[in-house]
Amino acid sequence: MLSDSIVSIPRMTRPGSFAALMTLYESNYVRLGWLLPDFRSAAPEQPSVVPGDLPLYLTVLERARYTTTLCMTYYFDDGDMRIADPDLQVRIYHDACLVEAMACTHHHRHRALKNFDTGPGVELNRRWARNVMLNKWLEYCSDQGHRFTVPQPEQPAFANT
Repeated sequence: MLSDSIVSIPRMTRPGSFAALMTLYESNYVRLGWLLPDFRSAAPEQPSVVPGDLPLYLTVLERARYTTTLCMTYYFDDGDMRIADPDLQVRIYHDACLVEAMACTHHHRHRALKNFDTGPGVELNRRWARNVMLNKWLEYCSDQGHRFTVPQPEQPAFANT
């Protein structure tokens, strides 16, 4: 298993800087790899269900030559409504080995997640907050045992001749 302990922040990097943000994206790539070992072959939609935690849902929104865009979320029942929270939109940059939390829902069910929304503000700070949240959430999900499987291609049936 890859470890993000090999991703080191350069000495001249300060937290919240652009260079540190790119290092955080590298760490997100490693951590997402703990949950989804083959980014390019992810099923279009799938849950990860483990005892003691909510099902974690992954939906592939877009596949391109160098990127894959996903949505990762939990679903909460709120009366007759089903609410996705934190509802993160995540982009994987395959060639650069980076993962970026691009957007987060505006309507969080839980107060602690409201700090990570995509409302107005300084762009670097917003990206930093979203991606620190993604980084910690990916580690939490991995610690809980969440994993997404890669669909296996169907084996051709061989005729007995």
